[in-house]
Amino acid sequence: MQTLTFDIAIIGAGSAGITALRAAQAHGKRAVIIESGPYGTTCARVGCMPSKLLISAADAAHAVRAASAFGVHAGPLNVDGRAVMDRVRAERDRFVRFVVDGMERIDPDARLIGHARFLAPGLLQIGDDAQVHAERIVIATGSRPVIPENLRGLGDRLVVNDDVFDWDALPDSVAVVGTGAIGLELGQALSRLGVRVRLFGRSGRLAQLQDAEVTAAARACLGSELDLRLDTDIVAARRTNDGVSLVSRDADGGERSDSYQFVLAAVGRAPNVAGLGLEHSGLRLNRHGVPIHDPHTMQCGDSPVFIAGDVAEERLLQHEAVDEGRIAGENAARFPQVTAGTRRAALSITFTDPQIATVGQVSRSLAESRYEAGAVSFEKQGRSRVMLQNRGLLKVYGEHGSHRFLGAEMIGPRAEHLAHLLAWACQNGMTVGQMLEMPFYHPVVEEGVRTALRELKEKLVRHVEPLEHCADCTPGL
Repeated sequence: MQTLTFDIAIIGAGSAGITALRAAQAHGKRAVIIESGPYGTTCARVGCMPSKLLISAADAAHAVRAASAFGVHAGPLNVDGRAVMDRVRAERDRFVRFVVDGMERIDPDARLIGHARFLAPGLLQIGDDAQVHAERIVIATGSRPVIPENLRGLGDRLVVNDDVFDWDALPDSVAVVGTGAIGLELGQALSRLGVRVRLFGRSGRLAQLQDAEVTAAARACLGSELDLRLDTDIVAARRTNDGVSLVSRDADGGERSDSYQFVLAAVGRAPNVAGLGLEHSGLRLNRHGVPIHDPHTMQCGDSPVFIAGDVAEERLLQHEAVDEGRIAGENAARFPQVTAGTRRAALSITFTDPQIATVGQVSRSLAESRYEAGAVSFEKQGRSRVMLQNRGLLKVYGEHGSHRFLGAEMIGPRAEHLAHLLAWACQNGMTVGQMLEMPFYHPVVEEGVRTALRELKEKLVRHVEPLEHCADCTPGL
């Protein structure tokens, strides 16, 4: 049995783990990164990048179908499913290769392959052949797709997003179980590429939206194109000779049976903590078996163990994993001098068409705040109508008294860009008035942001006490 000693051991070589390693090494610490599977992050291999490749193909097909509305006629549409998936896999492999090349440039003495598990605080077993003693440890093991119990008997007809990107060709039909970001993105993309798709959601929610009005707008936008079965449960799933038979029950108790070639489970992701031996780590765990930690320092209790990325269950997003990895790596290097790291304004985007985005504080987190909301529909918004993308709704939130911009929820055209603009304003603590002093070009979709902010400002001012609102009326001024 080989025994190795390091200042810091990092379990997991995804976005968070790689960043933690670099941060630890930048502080002059002897660190090792341990990976049990193939190199290549979730984002590059099965997440952000391959999904956008599939979505881009779907967007191209949709553009051909929509061209006639502009008086442009492109002829009969032909989607070559094999060619679509060939490009998806080829470009996916290219992104993965970039990550693998970066890993292979790391000193071999700072890399270990094998499954890591705690034997005791500060002691890890790596596979069958090595043990690692480390003063500090960073857990960055990522997450995995959740498989509902009632779908587990479907064998190879049950897929998750990881599997989709290895298809050689497009299937004839897919039932998508889950209406979060993954389910909506892949469901719409496959539908636009000619696959018969039906989406099932246990609740009425879509993606990360909380606001009832924006959710209603999203249901209208996406429901006009997709077969959405919301507030619906899957009550039976049975493997057949050529696919799957699903029985669903809606909110009124009505049942329906349909057949599909595949079922795509997209109900969420769970932290990869199984097999880590956390019961031997000395750490306190939450009900999901995840170490309880401080989201600002990523420290687990007062121990020399830190956690970062999807496994932390904070925000399952690539840019957040990188930030958490940096914070965890730096604090592991400085331990016991642990400090809070910079956390950015919350920003989440779902790449449907129209796109869905949330920024900063949204409805649920605003429940206890004194706030007002301004809104704009994109239906009559100039640039959106020019592009025939005039669908959706934006709501912006501001704080009483301070007029500070708090956040936004939206479904609409170019929402990924609007969301970045608003996230920057949110992170900089801008007031609604300051945002309205910024330049707005004409004609651009961002003019819709200005319309919503103007309504928000009017509501905020309306709720100011008269003497505060009109200083000229105050005696002595």
